[in-house]
Amino acid sequence: MSRGRITEVSCQLPAGRGSHCGRMLPMLLTSVICLLTSSLKAQQDPLYSQYMFNLLAFNPAYAGNHEVISLMALTRHQWVGFEGAPTTQTLTGHSPLPSRAMALGGTIIHDQAGPVNQTGFYCDVAYRMRVSTGSQLAFGLKGGFNLYKADLNSLSTVEVDPANASNTSAFLPNFGFGMFWHSDRHYLGISAPKLLANQLNTVEGVSTTANESRHYFLMGGYVFDMGRDLRFRPSFMLRSVEGAPLSMDVNAHFLLRDRIWFGALYRLGNAFGVMAQFQVNEQLRIGYAFDLTTNALGAHNAGTHELMIGYDLRFSRGKAISPRWF
Repeated sequence: MSRGRITEVSCQLPAGRGSHCGRMLPMLLTSVICLLTSSLKAQQDPLYSQYMFNLLAFNPAYAGNHEVISLMALTRHQWVGFEGAPTTQTLTGHSPLPSRAMALGGTIIHDQAGPVNQTGFYCDVAYRMRVSTGSQLAFGLKGGFNLYKADLNSLSTVEVDPANASNTSAFLPNFGFGMFWHSDRHYLGISAPKLLANQLNTVEGVSTTANESRHYFLMGGYVFDMGRDLRFRPSFMLRSVEGAPLSMDVNAHFLLRDRIWFGALYRLGNAFGVMAQFQVNEQLRIGYAFDLTTNALGAHNAGTHELMIGYDLRFSRGKAISPRWF
């Protein structure tokens, strides 16, 4: 899925993060130009394949859902073998407060795509209330900022006056909200993590008008028993970005003996992938996902790799009441 900006270059993009504008230009230059100077609005925030274990990045109401101090680190390397391809690193942490009705969380995201990089720092606050036996509804607020930088001088084939446009940077504060309803078996959430459409600085020598687009997310999943040692969890995530078509992920995952996850992902019209996760013990889990794009860009890269490590800090003795399913 592309992370586009408003541009004035005649470059046609297929659905997805990137484009193949012809064999006469290097693939890196093509992608960067379409990212920085294309006449569309598209996905700007990072994508994840293991998002169902990383919901705090999208929805602040997810904070405290593990009922312990929960930490997660993720690194995603997109379009391996493609020079200047996007990479994303994410670190999240969240925990309920002693009252259990409130929870706090935090997210650090670093995203690099060619000459453009962003580092975001966000805090989350959630208020949680029981709505029925075994289910809980949470309301969350997210606030923070992105540090944005584009080094246009690194584009050797784009005519930029070094005296005027060595790079552009911006401080982009933002805030958002979310709702999350869940039980041990299901979850359903809706969120808008960034409500401010910040304007990015116009760079002299390059015709650009750029802004952050609002993103809206709808997510859900359910866990079914398929026998004593096997469970099935279908899930989905629907994304809406102003000025871009709807995007949707559909997932089907199985859990074997409450320890080993395996399954598949399909991002409609864009990519498909597989995922596996191993619950090492009650606290530690390790996950890996591999994606392949289904558009024209897929012929020019070796896929996308994503590695996730999660750890729950437990300060009380005893085992968890139930395994963590999302």
